[in-house]
Amino acid sequence: MNIMKSSFTLFLTVCSATALASGLDSAQSIQSKSHAESASSQVKIDRSAEAAMAHKAEIEQLREELKNLEVYRDHLKSLVDSQQKEITSIDQQIDQIKYTRQGVVPLMYNMIDGLKTLVENDKPLRFEQRVTRIEKLEAMMPRADVSDAEKYRRILEAYQIELDYGTKLGLYRGSIEMSGTERIEADVLYLGRVSLIARNLAGNKYWSWDEKSQSWVTVDSSNKAELDKAYAIAAKQVAPSLIQLPVSLTVAEAK
Repeated sequence: MNIMKSSFTLFLTVCSATALASGLDSAQSIQSKSHAESASSQVKIDRSAEAAMAHKAEIEQLREELKNLEVYRDHLKSLVDSQQKEITSIDQQIDQIKYTRQGVVPLMYNMIDGLKTLVENDKPLRFEQRVTRIEKLEAMMPRADVSDAEKYRRILEAYQIELDYGTKLGLYRGSIEMSGTERIEADVLYLGRVSLIARNLAGNKYWSWDEKSQSWVTVDSSNKAELDKAYAIAAKQVAPSLIQLPVSLTVAEAK
């Protein structure tokens, strides 16, 4: 009986130990599995946190881009508004130019007519050159390849040249009509429109334009020295100085 009790006790002990070992193994397995699941869950949590941070950064970037786009949109709107105002202003200017052009074109023709009248009634000072200039202006007016602004500029330039003729001392070589069909080549000197002198190419004969008779009259040879000095000054051969010249004015013009 004692042997049987001892054996039974040993058997129970062994069974208990086996059961305990089995329980420990099961607990360890459960614990290991729990740790593994915890680690996996932590990895998922970490990945989720990283993804959330990435999404947050992306959202912030998108908000900044949206803000920039709003600023750019407002800028473009301002540009469009400004361009629209400019278009309106240009349209108004075009309308004004149309009416201005209608007034400027007749004015230019009248200015050319004024030049023709001036040359026809003026002293024979660079006559051929002035007539040629007016003819070029008349030929220019109907040309479509020349702007109205350029036409107006050239007409004003012609008036400026006419103004210079009346204020400067000048010298040129040209043909002068003595009487009837007789013409000679001469060096012509002018002091504004006050005095107009011609000298033959030999340099020994002089004529002065007489406004009253509208003809060239002989100048006394006693004035040769004074006249030659005036020619030298006009040719920039000597320094300017006081000179005496015959006056080509009528009594009314002198007054």
